[in-house]
Amino acid sequence: MPTTKKESLYFGLIMCFGMVLVMTIYNLYLNGMFGKITFLEGISDFLIGFTIAFILDLYLVGPFAKKIALRLTANSSKKIYTVLAISTCMVIGMAFFMSIYGLVTTYIHNGFTSNSIITEYFTLFGKNFIMALPLQIVVMGPIVRLLFVKFIQPKAIQNNLV
Repeated sequence: MPTTKKESLYFGLIMCFGMVLVMTIYNLYLNGMFGKITFLEGISDFLIGFTIAFILDLYLVGPFAKKIALRLTANSSKKIYTVLAISTCMVIGMAFFMSIYGLVTTYIHNGFTSNSIITEYFTLFGKNFIMALPLQIVVMGPIVRLLFVKFIQPKAIQNNLV
């Protein structure tokens, strides 16, 4: 899909925005926070989550996910396998790190609710992973790729022709 650093940046911005938006709403619902926090607190949670997710995507999870996925699909000539491998590796990495962020924000809003932070973390990670994987593969991935091909890549092609 993206062929340049600039295109990768745009693709990552769009993907992170969509995934973090849906996952923020999902986590607010899971924690029963609708009606308990203000709209501005929800927006600030989203913006902080988006910033963290985008930095992770650019510098930590994204590069490692791509390396692992490309190694897993090195013998495959089908691009769909590479796309699915990258998406799956990204979801695993992002769910791992963003669940830490989610747990911290839950503790900030609700306080500590149990004796085992580790149990709560793995429960949250599982819930986030179960939601994020199909969201990434079935919903956001195709939507972002469509938007990217329709609006971002044509501009890049036009700029190269001029």
